[in-house]
Amino acid sequence: MWQHLRLSSLGVIDSAELELSAGFTVITGETGAGKTMVVTALGLLRGDRADPGLVRRGADQARVEASIGVRPSDAAIATVEEAGGRIDDEVVILGRILSAQGRSRAVAGGATVPAALLAEVTDELVAVHGQSDQHRLLRAAEQRAALDRFAGEEFAAAVASYAPVYARWRTVERSLDELRTHAQERARELDVLRFGLDEVAAVEPRAGEDEALKAEEGVLAHAESLARAADEAHRVLVGDADLAAARTQVAEASAFLQDVSGHDPALDALTERVLEIGILVDEVGAELGAYAGGVELDPERLATLQERRAALSTLQRKYGPTLDDVLAWAEKSAARLGELGNDDEAVAALVAEQATLVPEVRRLAGVMSRLRSEAAGRLAELVDVELAQLSMPSAHLEVAVTTSDDATPGPHGLDDVELLFAANSGAGMRPLHKGASGGELSRLMLALEVVLADRTTVPTLVFDEVDAGIGGKAAVEVGRRLSRLAEHAQVIAVTHLPQVAAFADHHFVVSKDDDGTVTSSSVTRVEETGRVDELARMLAGQEESAAAQAHARELLDLARDGR
Repeated sequence: MWQHLRLSSLGVIDSAELELSAGFTVITGETGAGKTMVVTALGLLRGDRADPGLVRRGADQARVEASIGVRPSDAAIATVEEAGGRIDDEVVILGRILSAQGRSRAVAGGATVPAALLAEVTDELVAVHGQSDQHRLLRAAEQRAALDRFAGEEFAAAVASYAPVYARWRTVERSLDELRTHAQERARELDVLRFGLDEVAAVEPRAGEDEALKAEEGVLAHAESLARAADEAHRVLVGDADLAAARTQVAEASAFLQDVSGHDPALDALTERVLEIGILVDEVGAELGAYAGGVELDPERLATLQERRAALSTLQRKYGPTLDDVLAWAEKSAARLGELGNDDEAVAALVAEQATLVPEVRRLAGVMSRLRSEAAGRLAELVDVELAQLSMPSAHLEVAVTTSDDATPGPHGLDDVELLFAANSGAGMRPLHKGASGGELSRLMLALEVVLADRTTVPTLVFDEVDAGIGGKAAVEVGRRLSRLAEHAQVIAVTHLPQVAAFADHHFVVSKDDDGTVTSSSVTRVEETGRVDELARMLAGQEESAAAQAHARELLDLARDGR
């Protein structure tokens, strides 16, 4: 339920606050006072396009803010929290700020959000019926939705059974279509994968093999020069006379140093290094001799390595760039090959599943068709009763449910639903867009809402002058029915009819003041005396007229007694 609405610098309204309550609330005021700005504000909070022209002249920005009570089960809570907003005490705060320069900002639960998210949040919190919203009723989808709502719980259960079966059937259909439509592409892909995998299998690469082969090839390719260098170095270190003299000098130096060891750590460290020099020369000389003797010249092994490396390089150019990439490609391609190779089996399995799903989808759709057809007559009868009370005694609504055995099942079954309307006796039944005027559409929409009231899931209904073109007794009945709707939902109506306003539980008046340079409007809640004055103004244009005030009191008494 909407609890509080604040407007600032929106249109002709400088500043206004509305404390909203359960029941039936009306908003009235003189033409041009700005009463429709309240509905405009609700539209902005529902994500409507931000028009900088709505910013009051002379103001930098316009602001709209609302507090809305939510239930723990409402999806709006999760939507706001996922966007970073907060819900406090089951109340969500929504806001919209419009800049005179054309920018706008939307807020939900204290977090800045896209304007589209406001529409998502409020979708289940409010339904607005205005002159433009009547045209929704002309759409086939809206007409079917109205009938489906009326069909009740049994129909909802049928939809719950139908939806998953239909969804699976459509998945099977799409899979079959893809397999059959892209059969040639898949065959070409299959050939490419097989050729590549055969290439890889022929080489049988192993992880890390390329680096090991590269190192071994480097040794074999330079074996002769490696052996010669090691042998020369060995000869110099081990057999050279000068080096022998150097060993003697190292030994003498070591003897001198050892005679004074233990007295200075710095000199002791140098002594250790001199000893290491002698040991290192002997060890390296021996190892060089062993290395030179162990190097083998093997041209055949070198040729084999080079051929192997060339084969690996070919794979790497095609499926690499590294050998690990080649192995990963092969693994992935083998899995894909398995998928493509099973196309025939997959098609056979899908065809078999399709054969069981088609009759089940049609059977469940048939259940929905039966329930729709049964509900259609009841809905038409109840709407006719409401239309008669709205001063359209000869009007008749027909809910046509057409089912074709040849039709392809859709997400909503096999039926086409159309509302046919005749405003007068003897007139032929015609589609709504051909057979109903704007005023007739207003009353028809209201009649539908009354009939569907106990099935509505939206906690707040807003009516923006849907009583246009209505007067007299019909206006009284509009007020009575809006009051009855308020037994099931919070109802907010902008009206110019005193007969409608008299039935309200709460009454707000939008009044304007013009000082010659700028027009300013305010919104005031009125009670008993104020309501009489406002109804008198609406009746006669003179709130102080005794006759008008007497008529206003009579209307209020009629409304209290006739709900």
